[in-house]
Amino acid sequence: MSRPLISEAESLVMEAIWARGPLGAEALFAELSAAKGWGQATIRTLVHRLIKKQALRSERRQGRAAYVALVPREDYVTAESESLLNRLFEGQVTSLVAHFSRERRLAPKDLASLRRLVAELDAEDESD
Repeated sequence: MSRPLISEAESLVMEAIWARGPLGAEALFAELSAAKGWGQATIRTLVHRLIKKQALRSERRQGRAAYVALVPREDYVTAESESLLNRLFEGQVTSLVAHFSRERRLAPKDLASLRRLVAELDAEDESD
């Protein structure tokens, strides 16, 4: 199954559900109303779009609606990351890292993490 295209607003609904597992409609409305100032109609519209896209499923739990994510967060993050990389950096990871290292000073701990990552990747390559 291909990943459904999830808008930025829809991703906020998904984030709430990913963070807390199946979430009742009332809890979802309360959380997003408080965090985003959205009304129930807006939240219901986003939920219905996500259900139509097969990103969410509505279940009855103890007589009430609860929403369950059908798309794992990791799959969504991977697809969004790949899309960003392809759209803005022609698929080149080094271009992305170079951009951020120039535009946003990397902290020493970030540089150390990158060095460890490269060393791990080199070690994996050598063992293949």
